Amino acid sequence: MDTNYHLKVNDTFDFDLSEEDIHVLDAIQKSGSQQHILHENQSIDAEVTAADFINKTYTIKINSNSYTIKIGTPLEELIQKMGLSLGETVAINDIKAPMPGLILDILVKAGDKVKAGEYLMVLEAMKMENTLTAPRDGIVKEISVEKGKTVDKGQLLLEME
Repeated sequence: MDTNYHLKVNDTFDFDLSEEDIHVLDAIQKSGSQQHILHENQSIDAEVTAADFINKTYTIKINSNSYTIKIGTPLEELIQKMGLSLGETVAINDIKAPMPGLILDILVKAGDKVKAGEYLMVLEAMKMENTLTAPRDGIVKEISVEKGKTVDKGQLLLEME
C-alpha cells in the first residue's frame, strides 16, 4: 500500500507526496544535514537546520531562504478533521454530576489546592457511593452544591482554576 504524505510549507502552501514521489527524488546526502538535489535540471543545495521529530516539523534552508515544513499522513489529517488530537490534553475546569444522585460529602472547599486524582466529593447514586476525583492539578474556584442536596445528571458541582 502506497503511503501518502501531506506537506504544509510555511503554513501557506500544501503539497501531497506519495512514497513513489520520494523514491524518484534525485537527492544525494552531502553531510549529516545537507542534501544535493537535482530538480527539473536545476542543482539545489538544501540543509535541514531544525528538526522536531515529535511534531514532524522541519526547517530547511535553500540558498538563503528558510522554509518550515510540517509533514502529516492521511490518518493524522482525519484525526484532526474529526476534532480529535494525539498527545494533547484539554484542561477541565467544570466538574459535573455524572448521574443524578445525592451529595453525601464535600471533601474540599473553595481555594483548596488539589492534585489529579484527589477526592473532591461523594455522590450517592443507585444505592452506591461514588467518589468524584480531580481530573488535574488545580485550585478549587467554587463549589456549586451543598452536602445533603440532590443533583441532576450534568449539573455543575465544582469549578476549578
